[in-house]
Amino acid sequence: MNRLANEKSPYLLQHAENPVDWFPWDDEAFEMAKREDKPVFLSIGYATCHWCHVMEHESFEDEEIARRMNETFVSIKVDREERPDIDHTYMTVCQMLTGQGGWPLTIVMTPDKEPFYAATYLPKHSRPNRIGMMEFVPAIKNAWENDRQNIMKSVERIKEGFSKTLELGRGEGTLPEDITQKARNLLQDRFDDAEGGFGSAPKFPSPHNLLFLMNRYRADDNPKDLEMVRLTLKKMRLGGLWDHVGFGFHRYSTDQHWLLPHFEKMLYDQATLLMAYSEAWQLTGEPFFRQTALEIVDYLDECLTSPEGAFYSAEDADSEGEEGKFYVWETNEIHKILNEGEAALFLDLFGLEDDGNFLDEATHQKTGKNIPHLKKKVSDDLKEQVKGILSKLKNERDKRVRPLLDDKILTDWNGLMIAALAKAGVILEEPGFIERAEKAWSVIERHCLNNEQLLHRLKEREAAIEGMADDYAFVIWGLIELYNATFKPEYLSRSIQLQKQYDDDFYDDQHGGWFFTSEYAEKLLGRQKEIYDGAIPSSNSVAAHNGIRLSRLTAKPEFEQKTLSMLSTFSGQILNAPTGYLHSLHAYGLYQNEAAEVVITSEHQTDEVRDAVRLCREKLPDGTVILLKTRENADKLNRIAPFVKHYPVHEKFSAYVCQNYECKKPVFSFSELRELIQNFTPDQ
Repeated sequence: MNRLANEKSPYLLQHAENPVDWFPWDDEAFEMAKREDKPVFLSIGYATCHWCHVMEHESFEDEEIARRMNETFVSIKVDREERPDIDHTYMTVCQMLTGQGGWPLTIVMTPDKEPFYAATYLPKHSRPNRIGMMEFVPAIKNAWENDRQNIMKSVERIKEGFSKTLELGRGEGTLPEDITQKARNLLQDRFDDAEGGFGSAPKFPSPHNLLFLMNRYRADDNPKDLEMVRLTLKKMRLGGLWDHVGFGFHRYSTDQHWLLPHFEKMLYDQATLLMAYSEAWQLTGEPFFRQTALEIVDYLDECLTSPEGAFYSAEDADSEGEEGKFYVWETNEIHKILNEGEAALFLDLFGLEDDGNFLDEATHQKTGKNIPHLKKKVSDDLKEQVKGILSKLKNERDKRVRPLLDDKILTDWNGLMIAALAKAGVILEEPGFIERAEKAWSVIERHCLNNEQLLHRLKEREAAIEGMADDYAFVIWGLIELYNATFKPEYLSRSIQLQKQYDDDFYDDQHGGWFFTSEYAEKLLGRQKEIYDGAIPSSNSVAAHNGIRLSRLTAKPEFEQKTLSMLSTFSGQILNAPTGYLHSLHAYGLYQNEAAEVVITSEHQTDEVRDAVRLCREKLPDGTVILLKTRENADKLNRIAPFVKHYPVHEKFSAYVCQNYECKKPVFSFSELRELIQNFTPDQ
């Protein structure tokens, strides 16, 4: 066992028995590198990364390669999900040097944490255009011992190039009013009219693209926006990206048709897709979308929920050393599990073939394995029969060796799921979803909140690692959605407290926008800001949404001003490539919407109050916020949003609707409110 044996990360523990003398990222490793005058070999990955497993098996478990590495390097392993700050820094270096990035990420650096080489996966032996570890390690050893001067020149060039990346987020400008329409048009240009999604293979779910389009549809009523959303969500759910037997979405599709996925299942994908399917059901009323949202939560309950109620990070793609083995089927297996009629129906409906229904990525040959997928929705008359068939297959599949569960609890991803469950609970009118979100927040609050500062990772009841921008932005989002779902002032109060801490420790007072790391965090090559919306929305784009909503909920303009400052400082990047920043533009669209602020007062939460809230949610523009003031919460709410002091609580129901800096006359019954909203138009 090496030094990783005492770590909490499942990814680091996977490497604890490697013959490589791994260190975790700590001072001891860098002090040894200085003392022994060795370069540092930094390997970054995560527990559910297929090619990380491949590189471990080929190289890090190999005695000869390990011997060479131990002689040449001080070797450090980092879980990118535990330390996204380290990953972001050195991934930027890799993209600068190679033009691409991915995991496993391989960096060689000086004992002062200054990189001079970057790559991703390295095989054991060299291949065309890719050096192997057997040749790579001695080459670095020779350069370090005999050509240090050139290495240090490379270090300086890389540091100079990296410093230029820090200029992102230091601009000044304004976004034109039509930027959201421009982004929407660019997205339509990339839309796959046959299969849904954007671009060709590989295809990622990118739910923030769909949330952006749904916001545009609400604002502009362009049916094409909703059609792009509808087709994409339908095709993803019918295809192999969805686990038809056990539910939940895989990470992404390697092909254009959503058939062959990379099989890992990530918590953040379930969260953002839960939002997308819930909102799509709200707009379309299609039962298929509601069913998918409910089944995502079924998967969450079964596989990713801790006993206390927080959420685990992911399930691996690999089992028994093979990617996807847990999920694929041979036709002869189906005939053994099901009776003749059931087998014929399943094989036909779900597209299974004797020689397999997909090609192996490496050999391009059929494998005899099948990924269940549908060409069209199951008809109503077959639903119960298909449900029974899938249940039988799941019972049989559960006997297989299951992929690794990455059971660390990440504060940021939990914040994202809390937001998704609270939002979906409101839309789908599923109070159990909201209860799950509240329970998860109670775990994060109890373990990962220390004097208003968040900690990033919880494992075995031990919280550690200073919180980063995603932790604050996503948890604040979750708390805002919890307030919207429950009207409990403590959620709104906590979101404001955390926003203040986030602003104090992360906000760039000179240029605007939020840094990824706190001003007190470990200094690497420089403090970066994240704005690009990748697999999940960026911290700055989520913070932009939060600022708009907090400003409207509290009538404190400073929250919105920080949002506008962030959009200004990144305006150059957004204008150059709008489709890379759609969640930020979604926030900008909400800012542009002439949404309403509604205060409802009543002695208690009555049926009339609940009907009024539902009406406001359904009929008022996107971005509208609702405050509910009752006898029980009046004192708390007055402190959080002082402007509501002026709205008295009487036994009788009252509603106050404001829009575009103007307030309507108060109304005192549900019927009056309904009449007011029916006549409500943006230019009133």
